[in-house]
Amino acid sequence: MIPQRISTLIVAEKPGVAKAFAEFLSDNRYREIKYGCAKIYVFRYKGELWASIGLRGHLMDFDFPEEYNSWQKVNPRQLFFIKPIRKTRREAWGYVKALKLLASRASRIILAPDADVEGESIGFEAMTIISRVNPNATFERAWFNAVTRHDILQAINNLRKPNPNLANKAFARMVADLTIGAAFTRALTLIAEKGGAKLPRGRFISYGPCQTPVLYLVVKRALERENFKSKKYYVIEALLEAEGQQFKATYAGGKFDKKEEAEKVYRKVKNAKHGTVSDSHYDSVEINPPVPLNTVELEKRASNFLNIRSKQALAIAEDLYQNGLISYPRTDTNIYPPTINLRQIASQFLDHPEIGVYVRREILSRKIKPTRGKEDDGAHPPIYPTRYASRSFVKTHFGEKGWKLYDFVVRHFLATLSPPAVQEKQALKIDINEVPFEATGSRLLDEGFYEVYHYSKPSDSPLPYLVKGDIVKVLEISVVEKKTKPPPYLSEAELLRLMKKYGIGTDATMQDHIHTNLKRKYFIIKNKRCIPTELGKNLAVILHETVPEIVLPEVRGKMEKKLVLIARGEREPGEVVGEIKEEFLEYYDRLLENRDKIAEKIVKAINNVYAKYHSKRKISAKRKYRYVRKH
Repeated sequence: MIPQRISTLIVAEKPGVAKAFAEFLSDNRYREIKYGCAKIYVFRYKGELWASIGLRGHLMDFDFPEEYNSWQKVNPRQLFFIKPIRKTRREAWGYVKALKLLASRASRIILAPDADVEGESIGFEAMTIISRVNPNATFERAWFNAVTRHDILQAINNLRKPNPNLANKAFARMVADLTIGAAFTRALTLIAEKGGAKLPRGRFISYGPCQTPVLYLVVKRALERENFKSKKYYVIEALLEAEGQQFKATYAGGKFDKKEEAEKVYRKVKNAKHGTVSDSHYDSVEINPPVPLNTVELEKRASNFLNIRSKQALAIAEDLYQNGLISYPRTDTNIYPPTINLRQIASQFLDHPEIGVYVRREILSRKIKPTRGKEDDGAHPPIYPTRYASRSFVKTHFGEKGWKLYDFVVRHFLATLSPPAVQEKQALKIDINEVPFEATGSRLLDEGFYEVYHYSKPSDSPLPYLVKGDIVKVLEISVVEKKTKPPPYLSEAELLRLMKKYGIGTDATMQDHIHTNLKRKYFIIKNKRCIPTELGKNLAVILHETVPEIVLPEVRGKMEKKLVLIARGEREPGEVVGEIKEEFLEYYDRLLENRDKIAEKIVKAINNVYAKYHSKRKISAKRKYRYVRKH
């Protein structure tokens, strides 16, 4: 039974966070009440009755009025002149109902969504719903970066005012993206259908002001591969031996474009039995540990090191965060603030069965001097572990991938506090019948941070230790034919790096834009590489040929810079949205001028993509007909 009067209501973005507030503020003396799909936690704090509720993200979406939702009756161009309205999300109805009930019973509201722009906008959505029920309600904001007792209590003791500028930035982006995405998606779909495309029911040709520039980056690299002209070249390689160790050396003059030129040099050395060392270098260099972890780097390294896709990596990180194992995973910062007690966090891993000894010996035994990057969003610290959890605990609650990601965050954090590694760079110059050859190698002299951070540890390829005048034995010399190789398809990690560079999406949404392209069958990810489909390639190419601005990543970056000014309070949301709409309306008109050219390019690709779908439908219909006839 929900109490009739509540002193304070905490509204969190996620159920796990709402539960954590109840646990930490009541010392685990709370009562859980199920109200529809929502869980409400009731407890006493400082003698007063409090309650907390966790939502499931956004409560509202922007949409067009009902009369503008007919694709066939409404000219998509009209959407640029219609003001979208806010509607409650269907999946949020149960949470809105619970929020209204609680709003009628509490006068003080503490908003506790995630500490970012999206979180602030969710908080303001909750404010809108609560204020309709209880106009006298007061609102405060709890800002925290980790779901730990310390962070939660600190947030409650340092409440701030909700920030409308941050929320307005999110709302402005939603309105602009809705208008642009809906207008271009409808236009492209209608162009395709009128051109003869056979789209399955409910399918459409999707455009998004973030989604499509991401596709363009993938297609651009694929086209570079297709247009690459491989060329033959020749190198002279020698297999040598010294001090009982074999190693390879290559002709120091570089590669040859013509085989005859390579063979001319080869003839000078082909019968040689020995060579003489003319110079040698064995230089020790330091390899610095990685800088603290931000969202994009987490996603990139999860893809590279753990083979976990970016969207799944962030989803797992969110679960770990809600359960108090890591700090808030959506951050642009890679500099630890002075307020974080790094020694205390590292000390939590002294009992770790694999790395506890390392922590004591290499981190806690000396003055901690963490690495630092160059980015600071001024809101959140880098991602770091907030408590020690055993392998069995994490695997039980979050699965094998959950353990891999948690273990990675732990090791990355400890690496940022660790000493550098020391690697010896080796180089030999060898004369064979007065023809210069060279060999390079390396050896790790001191593992340093690699002892705890094995993911990027370099492998040894050592040379024998030789000095000027030493003789080496020539085992074999040959002319080797090679070919220049095309650039590889973009990896997901490279794609995320480019999205970051151009400002496509936010740390919270980048992986979503990749996932949308996968859902739309515009590209696939195979062996960690992004490979465009026929449809994705044709769509990106024809849009770039007709209206390049709607696919170029720089254009989205320019939009983001305008939206940032709203968050700073330097521009009004309506003014910025108006400018963006005006700019894309011009692009829209140019698109329509080229409708026939666009249809010609994409209709065949669409029909090819969905040919299997239509074939399966026919087979299913035949089977159904036979069944009906038989029975």
